[in-house]
Amino acid sequence: MVVRARALALMCSEAPVFSHQTAAALHGLPVHPPSGERVHLILDEHRRGPIASAVRHRGELQPDEVVERNGLKMTALTRTMADVARTSPFENAVCSLDGALRQTAGRGNGGYDEDAAHALRAAALAISMRSAHGRARAARALAFADGRAQLPGESISRIRLTELGFRSLRLQILVATPTGGSYDVDFGIEDVNAWGEFDGRGKYVDDGVRGGRTAAEVVLDEKQREDWIRGATGRPVVRWGWPHLRDAATLPSRLRAFHIPLP
Repeated sequence: MVVRARALALMCSEAPVFSHQTAAALHGLPVHPPSGERVHLILDEHRRGPIASAVRHRGELQPDEVVERNGLKMTALTRTMADVARTSPFENAVCSLDGALRQTAGRGNGGYDEDAAHALRAAALAISMRSAHGRARAARALAFADGRAQLPGESISRIRLTELGFRSLRLQILVATPTGGSYDVDFGIEDVNAWGEFDGRGKYVDDGVRGGRTAAEVVLDEKQREDWIRGATGRPVVRWGWPHLRDAATLPSRLRAFHIPLP
């Protein structure tokens, strides 16, 4: 999507302002699932005529709602969040909004600035309320968004768990290790006193994620980590991946297989 945006900018006589999911990608936010072939633009009313492979959006932009990075103009982060929240399907919006909150409120080592997250969410909501369309959709997505989710898989997992009726979910819980450090656990499913982890393929097959370890070494490390978490806390650990998140009907069977009751 970023490559397509750059190509389109080169063909335009006047620099376009990229928006919606295209702006989200340019801001480095997750866009899941990836958008189609067309890029999104916000254009002034005076600019007429179609632009190939582009979705044109009409709308007034305030001066502080446009930024430029690496030679491309795009909507600022809060405006991008508002547009994505108003117009995207709930799951797509949550993935990007979680990323925006993480980018702004994440503090490393498991830290998360709740005040910064609240301020960013409120600013995006205020912008979305200026539009006549998508207000309720935006309010729902922004209220659900949480920057402690590290990956789109964790964002979708949170949606599925909520659909199943779980109401007490904690994200990115730190469990002390025997050496004085800590292990990050994706979900504390407090309703049933269990831990949950989204297990993407990347940690096993992506060289950058493996950090120089072989896939076998990653598997061994994960086993030792999980054994410690289970033993130290006395709580079961259930893992799932993308195949278990297709819809609200597939995750329950995974949870039951690990003797995790539904609420």
